[in-house]
Amino acid sequence: MKRTLVALAAVAALLASCQGRTPARDLASVAVFVPGVASGSPIYEMLVAGAEKAVAGIPGARLKVIEGGYDQSTWLDKLRDIAASGEFDLLVTSNPALPELCAKIAADWPELRFFIADGYLEGNPAIHTVLYNQAEQGYLVGYLAALVTMDRNPGGPLVAGLVAAQRYPTLDRLIQPGFEAGLKAVDPGFRLEYREIGNWYDANKAAELARSVFDAGARVILPIAGGAGLGVVSAATELDRSVVWFDGAGYQLGPDTVVGCATLAQDRLVEERVKALLEGKRLFGTADIVGAADGYVGFDPGGPAYAALPAELRLRFETAIQDLREGKPDFTLTGF
Repeated sequence: MKRTLVALAAVAALLASCQGRTPARDLASVAVFVPGVASGSPIYEMLVAGAEKAVAGIPGARLKVIEGGYDQSTWLDKLRDIAASGEFDLLVTSNPALPELCAKIAADWPELRFFIADGYLEGNPAIHTVLYNQAEQGYLVGYLAALVTMDRNPGGPLVAGLVAAQRYPTLDRLIQPGFEAGLKAVDPGFRLEYREIGNWYDANKAAELARSVFDAGARVILPIAGGAGLGVVSAATELDRSVVWFDGAGYQLGPDTVVGCATLAQDRLVEERVKALLEGKRLFGTADIVGAADGYVGFDPGGPAYAALPAELRLRFETAIQDLREGKPDFTLTGF
């Protein structure tokens, strides 16, 4: 009898492996770690919403949301507290800085599993990551910013702005190069005015820096600044200039000021991947990259300021969106 049971278990394990699933560990208790505050941050609101939908569809699964706050120096200790509690099987989070931190936690708590959206790390058997191709996202808003600049100030300086919270690898290697590529696809003479806030929350400083960018001749700014980006919108509204937005619908922040919003389907991605992991799909140790071709990078055309743009401008931009989905230009990433 004992030999029969062992044989049956071996067969079950083999079948599960062949189906791309593993019976070795059931994941039921999920912690969503928000590296910041969810409210007011579209990328983190989508993180929470996607995880909640996934857990709601799995009988017996449960979820707790834990906000880490804006002080990045405290995140590792907060992750350690989550792991040390022993309460969770799967930790779900989203931020390019999180793969390195989670790898440190995984070394000390090998039973805990991690899924990180908007990050990239290959080969760690406890961690699955998915990186968005934000070069494509940057390209879209750069292309639109250039078109709006030339429409609003014909014959004027070819200048656009980027106000960032801080430098980090995704900004340096994907977002800023993509934004500049979009500008120069419209006219190679465009130049970028860059300013740095130093944190993700100081809207007053962001507004001050935005004014300096507008003084340098820019008509449109892209803020990559979290909550501080509201200061850029405020300055643009005050000076009758424009903003292109990143990661979610930002039209409500300035209906006459925000002329376009590049989007990430973070809620869809998180729901799909968390559901797959809870159902036992073997994804840990892998790192994926997704983008415009599969619908995870896109554009929200639903704002009044975008609708008010000239029809010819919108047609040219929407042609560029379709071209990007078809790989023109080609921003293919095979690693990060």
